Amino acid sequence: MRAHLFVLLSLGLTAQTSAQPVRLKDLARVSSQRENALVGYGVVTGLSGTGDSARSKATRQTLANLLSRFDLVVSSDDISSRNLAVVTVTASLPAYARPGDHLDVAVASIGDARSLEGGTLLMAPLKGADGRVYVLAQGAMTVGGFRHDAQGNQVQKNHPTAGLISGGGTVEAGLEEEPEAQHAIALVLNQADFGTAGRMADRINENFGAPLAEIRDAGSVEVQVPQAFFRKVPAFVRQIEALSVEPDNRARVVINERTGTLVAGGGVQISPVSVVVGETRVTVSSETAVSQPQLLRSPAPGVRTEVFTNSQLRVQEPAAPKFVPAGPTRVADLVQLLARGKTSPRDMISIFQAIKAAGALHAELVVQ
Repeated sequence: MRAHLFVLLSLGLTAQTSAQPVRLKDLARVSSQRENALVGYGVVTGLSGTGDSARSKATRQTLANLLSRFDLVVSSDDISSRNLAVVTVTASLPAYARPGDHLDVAVASIGDARSLEGGTLLMAPLKGADGRVYVLAQGAMTVGGFRHDAQGNQVQKNHPTAGLISGGGTVEAGLEEEPEAQHAIALVLNQADFGTAGRMADRINENFGAPLAEIRDAGSVEVQVPQAFFRKVPAFVRQIEALSVEPDNRARVVINERTGTLVAGGGVQISPVSVVVGETRVTVSSETAVSQPQLLRSPAPGVRTEVFTNSQLRVQEPAAPKFVPAGPTRVADLVQLLARGKTSPRDMISIFQAIKAAGALHAELVVQ
């Protein structure tokens, strides 16, 4: 088995250590503060023979339609240029975007183009789910890769058929603003948790001296806007976001076998349990040889050179398996104990899965 470096990141040193206060702004958002996905269709030009081939009917028809807008009539069957490609254009419209703001847009080929390196996107409208145009995208692309072909050889880095236009999208229409007078707002938690939601509601009520906040479910808290802030909701939200709350997150143990990393809260407890770790090793060895009948003075008819392989299977078991008493203890203590015994990451994952199945690990186990 390959040697791995297993790193333990323990968040907190004692089980009694409480969570640090976090701004409410970092734990939740106002329900109206959300991004909106936009998508469009466009043409990238200026490619050096790496665009869509003549087999792409959509590309030829798109170029013919584009030229017709400039009073130039060309049949799609007469177009065979490989210096352009049809692409999809995507962007995210922020909640408070205003006309004239600039956004980053992502471009990806939908034809058989080999590379979009050096291309320029012609003006493409980006629409929302309601079919309305919100952004116009245009500009030179940056592609974080390349592809070169020569005499049957090919060299490629990353994905040259996708790129980014920094600030290439101009907002033409913002989202409709909500009425200025609001009587209630909804706070949506980044991670749904009844404990955190309850602490948020208690902290808001304590700060304003009135029962303004109420839990709706594990993921949202409804806050009544005081009458003095009916037409000054942004000022009210600013005061709420500045409040500090101690989050009550669910205990988790995250193990990544590929990188050899284990992340767990320092207070994650393990109930009394016994762990027996076996180290049975199976080894298969093979030896290949060649039989040469030419060495015989008079070989029989049909005798020929033959290659044969001899295999040997060996099983090694330790004299006695490891016995690891665990609990009541913390995950950090158990990992340190296993590390001193030179337990491999794969065995650690199996151990924690077995402890979880036995009901002794009081945390959610996430294996990546």
